[in-house]
Amino acid sequence: TTGASSNSDSSTTVESMEDNPDGGCHIYRNGYYGTGISVVEGILEVNIIQMTSIQMTESQAENSLVDFVVTCQGSLPTDVCTVVSDPTCQVSKSVVCDPIIVTDECLLTIRRAFEEPGTYCINITLGDETSQALASALISVNGGEST
Repeated sequence: TTGASSNSDSSTTVESMEDNPDGGCHIYRNGYYGTGISVVEGILEVNIIQMTSIQMTESQAENSLVDFVVTCQGSLPTDVCTVVSDPTCQVSKSVVCDPIIVTDECLLTIRRAFEEPGTYCINITLGDETSQALASALISVNGGEST
């Protein structure tokens, strides 16, 4: 494109030039185009406000369960993904994605299982058709207890 200018009718004039390698001549094309832009709010912010270990009986203690209470600002999410990684947040151990229904206020509880005690990096992503937002935390899981 060699030049562009705006018209008062919101259309844009586009002038393009192409080289013809065979004949050495130039081809000029002029025209107008228009487009519409839709602005959507999207999910603006995600916060993990609470992490609670779920107490289980000894016979159920194969996995440690932790509830994450999450809030968000902006539009309401339609899905949630949780990535559990090593403490450096570099090596992913598991990814779980689920559809969710949030009708009024963005406040939800996400329950995830941990196979063994240790320290984990948790990334929780809330998404909808047009946006995604992420919150991260480090969690220490100690055989049915978390801190």
